[in-house]
Amino acid sequence: MAGLQKILLILLVLFLVLLALVFSLNNQMAVSLNFLVFETKPHGVAVWIIMSFIIGALVGVLMTMLATFRTSVSRRTLQKRLDRTEQALEKSRAQNDQAI
Repeated sequence: MAGLQKILLILLVLFLVLLALVFSLNNQMAVSLNFLVFETKPHGVAVWIIMSFIIGALVGVLMTMLATFRTSVSRRTLQKRLDRTEQALEKSRAQNDQAI
């Protein structure tokens, strides 16, 4: 099953690369992007779109990594609090058993 998933993933990636190649060959008109402070060198429309897709994917991955890191830190903190609370509960039960 894992082998089939890998094959399907490879085929999907190859299809997306082929799609990007066809897209870039059909959109070769050179344009420059004008930001408020500077203007870029002219590149094909497909280059700008593919670059924005890649940058967006990288930003998404970085944001996911940050969220995962924050979640793991929070989980560790909560686990430590739970351990301390369980120890306090056990200590309280032991004291309560001695009192009885």
